[in-house]
Amino acid sequence: MRLPDLEAWAIFASVVEHRSFSAAADAIGLSKATVSKAITRLEAHLGQSLFHRTSRRLALTEAGKPLAEHAARILGEARLAEESANDAASAPTGRVRLAAPMSFGITNVAPLLAEFLAAHPGIEIDLHLSDARVDIVAEGFDVALRIAELPDSSLRARRLCSIQAHTVAAPAYLAAHGTPTHPAQLGEHRLIGYSNVVGPWRFQRPGESDVSVRLQGQLTANSGEAVVPALVAGLGIARLPHFIIEAQLASGALVTLLDDWAPAPIGLHLLTPPSPLRPARVEALIAFLGARLRDPG
Repeated sequence: MRLPDLEAWAIFASVVEHRSFSAAADAIGLSKATVSKAITRLEAHLGQSLFHRTSRRLALTEAGKPLAEHAARILGEARLAEESANDAASAPTGRVRLAAPMSFGITNVAPLLAEFLAAHPGIEIDLHLSDARVDIVAEGFDVALRIAELPDSSLRARRLCSIQAHTVAAPAYLAAHGTPTHPAQLGEHRLIGYSNVVGPWRFQRPGESDVSVRLQGQLTANSGEAVVPALVAGLGIARLPHFIIEAQLASGALVTLLDDWAPAPIGLHLLTPPSPLRPARVEALIAFLGARLRDPG
């Protein structure tokens, strides 16, 4: 059986990444002629063109587009294998790209990173905070923290814990509009929504059927912290995780309601790309976050 031309596949991936034969050649330390010959060799073996070439532009053909994804995985796996072998003989070094939700990242993740970096002086952290759902593979993240119930995917996922959420409002709002005693009564109230959570609010209580409530109100935001001022001002009812409203609950600016109706649990997950091969620097951060975030509160 003929072995695949792994060098040509890796060069193909590099040309796609750098969008140029010359730039790819510079990046991997080969001559432009060597890069061109490798692509020609691969095209001859596959029996199809991989690129549309003009004097000003290089673009993947329709046949080349899906093959580029395979090539990127081949090159990525090879790089990870080499990094894993090198890491086994030395302390972890290099950059780790970490994505986390904005509010949770500020309150629960950022305070931990000083401890991690002090213990691992050779590691650099590139922390990306956003409540938007990032594409881990496409955007090049090594690790992501996500607060959600996850759909099936090729990502490797580890559930760290459940995040406690509360249904809350300001005392002034409840005094003016009444305090609901059953989730079904929320339909009569102004509800403040979090747009990154899709679907209705779901409530559970032992011995009773689950209740779902669809949102209706004046305000929806893609940041949990952004709706807190409206809540405190008495504009409605919201459901938010404890770490966002801890201070307001402690001060009495917000109070919980429907405490006997627990929201469906929300999991804090640690996600990584599909490959089981990970550099030691990534493994170190995963182990650290897994230990420290088991009970974030």
